[in-house]
Amino acid sequence: MSVRELIALGTGSQVPSRYRNHNGYLLRWDDEGVLFDPGEGTQRQMIYAGVAASAITRVCVTHFHGDHCLGLAGITQRLSLDEVKHPVHVYFPASGRKYFDRLRYASIYRERAEMVPHPIADASEVIDTGSFSISVAPLDHGVPTLGYRIDEPAGRRMLPDKLAEIGVTGPAIGQLVRNGSIEVRGRTVKLEDVSVHKPGQSVAFVMDTRPCPGALALAKDVDLLVIESTYLHEDAKMAHDHAHMTAVQAAQIGKEAGARRVVLTHFSQRYTSSDPFVAEASEFHPDVIAVEDGQRVPVPKRRG
Repeated sequence: MSVRELIALGTGSQVPSRYRNHNGYLLRWDDEGVLFDPGEGTQRQMIYAGVAASAITRVCVTHFHGDHCLGLAGITQRLSLDEVKHPVHVYFPASGRKYFDRLRYASIYRERAEMVPHPIADASEVIDTGSFSISVAPLDHGVPTLGYRIDEPAGRRMLPDKLAEIGVTGPAIGQLVRNGSIEVRGRTVKLEDVSVHKPGQSVAFVMDTRPCPGALALAKDVDLLVIESTYLHEDAKMAHDHAHMTAVQAAQIGKEAGARRVVLTHFSQRYTSSDPFVAEASEFHPDVIAVEDGQRVPVPKRRG
């Protein structure tokens, strides 16, 4: 059975606290595991969450501030220690290539796993993985920073009653899906005659930025928006000065973009409770979660 969910490994910001680790988010997507922004301590958080290194198939790094990448050294070595068999693709801003290389070879180890670097220099690039596409957009954080978006291709949902009525059965169904039409009893049956549009699911990951066009574009009509909300509204000036967002701004982006579920994270250590974040954001969006370390958030079911 396929599972599509976000596992929050760490939800703090620059300084971890007793209750929140540095960043780290694993998106489980069927047979894929996309690890976003592995901060310091990500390996340990994976143990708590019951996530094996072999579950990671891709890593996406938004930028090279330490709380978003220092765990990459440990993850790299853990992949080799566990002798993970599949290649692990790593995406990051091309301007940070030297930091990626330093983290990848931060200390002595025997390299047994294959890591495939993908430095991204062109924000218009779209990566087709076969299961989904990965697109990026620049964010406003003072250093080169990318947000990520995952989109499943749209498909068709077959209608059993229509198939039976027209007499399309067995291998003919697969032939119809592949070719778009088949001949049945002297009649041309088109795929759209026996199916309906099935929209793909989508997830956006927007981290460390002021409100900006890139954040809005990434969040457009997504099912799940994972977005930083470092500060509360009372500290909006501090958020702007440090190139971050408040819970209100994150929710406003989610509302304007039409995101179905908004997951707030990257909380400053100055706050001891996430309740005020939910209260502020809920004024602007009906489905808000202030995520905690170890929490699992399902990707909403496909739109009807």
